[in-house]
Parts: sequence; C-alpha cells; structure tokens
Amino acid sequence: MNIAICDDDKKICAFFEEKIKSVYQNADIKSFYDADDLWNTARKEPKRAPDILLLDIQMNRMNGMELARKLRSIGWKTVLIFITAYADYVFDAFDVGAFHYLVKPVSDKKLEEVLRKAAEQFCQENAELDNAGTDRNDEKRITVKSGGVHTTIKASDIIYAEVFNRKVVLHTTAENIEYYGKLKSLEDELGSDFYRPHRAYLVNLKYVTKYDSSVIFLRGGQVMMAKQNYAGFVKAYMSYMKRECGGMPDNGRSDG
Repeated sequence: MNIAICDDDKKICAFFEEKIKSVYQNADIKSFYDADDLWNTARKEPKRAPDILLLDIQMNRMNGMELARKLRSIGWKTVLIFITAYADYVFDAFDVGAFHYLVKPVSDKKLEEVLRKAAEQFCQENAELDNAGTDRNDEKRITVKSGGVHTTIKASDIIYAEVFNRKVVLHTTAENIEYYGKLKSLEDELGSDFYRPHRAYLVNLKYVTKYDSSVIFLRGGQVMMAKQNYAGFVKAYMSYMKRECGGMPDNGRSDG
C-alpha cells in the first residue's frame, strides 16, 4: 500500500505518518511539504500515483483543491482524502472525486476508520479492474446442475451461498441459482477467497463491506456470523485484504 501526504506543515505530516504506520505497518509512506513539489513529481511520473493521498487544502501558492484537479487531469485515480482546518470546501471536494473530507483536529479513531475504508475502496476498484482484464480461461469457475441444466458460474460472481430446504442457493451478481449439494463441498472447491462464518452460509470475501461479531454485510445482502467463527473470519478477511492490497490494518472490525 503506497500512501502520500501533502501538507505544508511538517509537524502535521509527521503526525499523519506516525498514525498511518500504526494502522498499516507495511505501508510505503511519502510526505510532500509543498503542493508544487507533489505536482512536479506527478508530472514526471504520472503513472506512479499513490494508492491513497492525504491532501491539505490551504497551502502556499497552489492550494490542495487546485492540485487535486491537476492530478485528476493527468489520470491519477488515487483515493483522495482532504485534510483541512475548514469545512468551507466540502462541496468542492466532490468535484474532484474526493473519497473523504477530514476536518482538523482529526481523532485517532476517525483517521483509522477513514484509512481502512479508503484501503477497501482502493482494493474493490482494483479488483474490478483486474476482473475486467482477466482472461476467461484463467478465472476460477464452478459447474452445478440446476433444474436439469448444467450451469457454469464464475467464482468471482458469487456473492454468497446458503443452505435452504436441503439445497444450496448461490446468490450471484446476476441471479440466484439453486441446486442439490453440500456447502462443505462448495467451500472446498472455491478456496481461500471464501469463508464460512456460519454453518448455513459461505461468503465471498471480495463482497464484504462491513461486519461485527454477529453479522456480515455484503453488497446486496447480509448473513449471520456464528460467535465462535468471528476470530477465524477476521483472520481470513485480513489475509484476503493483504493478498489484494499488500497490507491492511490489524483490526478490520466495522461497527457501521
């Protein structure tokens, strides 16, 4: 995970560096103390955008909002988090596709929450790009017999599976598919990108948006979490995020 900070106050940069390291121990962090310095670096290497950028708005010469527009103009799709002492620019932040807007002083809890969600956003966007560019022959698929018809489904399209009336129901991005089978067999076939948080459910970690000790929220639904499986789920989810992003916070719990 590559994270950049741009603020003309070196003490602020040092503060954010310390806090980021406590959340992302393996992150590559670089601070810029001047908007022009970051802009000159970006122009020289436009394809080396950081994954996440924490950007102050009020700086000497070029302000952060102007810099953000320039960075977007050269193709930077970095997850952008504005940091400022004023809330006056909040609506302008949407114009440059800002992910979040932090008003100083920023609490440790709020910063950790925003950083974690920013990393998840980055991972989801890159996973979608990877899926779009993946060769059909390289992508994992399963075949099930539903209604007398054999259907082949991409593993990446399965949001979650559940057992219902002695059948396995696959909830995919396009439809729900029922077939006679065992969830354990499906779990073994799909591999480590999936986790079974409850005897009745198997979830694709790719689609997890938030969770606590009793429920997992997914894009398009939610499933129960067995308390005895919570620790195992957190470990599996953190391992998945590290594989996808190269480093995630130790505590991935979300309370909404």
